[in-house]
Amino acid sequence: MTTLLENISDLNHLVLQGKAMEAFEKYYHEEVVMQENENPPTVGKAANRQREQAFFAAIREFRGAQPLKVTVGDGITMVEWHYDYTHHDWGVRNYRQISVQEWRDGKIIKEKFYYGS
Repeated sequence: MTTLLENISDLNHLVLQGKAMEAFEKYYHEEVVMQENENPPTVGKAANRQREQAFFAAIREFRGAQPLKVTVGDGITMVEWHYDYTHHDWGVRNYRQISVQEWRDGKIIKEKFYYGS
């Protein structure tokens, strides 16, 4: 059985290889709830898959991503990311984001993203 540190490290590695959707399919629960700041959450893997695919399709230029800090607790992981890209609708984005993942049965059941505007 893998540890949460191994899971989140592999997930981050896949993202850095440009395989974010592969990471999504491997590590996200069918009932996953994902939320950006205090916006309404997106419920279920199918709805979140569509949201993720739309996000990546809107990236016009990707300059980099880097996990800066990783924390593992009891059923929870947290990653501080630095992102730098140009988005079709939002323009140039260069910022830090905290992603908090709650795990169940080796999969992410809930993830919330915290970042400034």
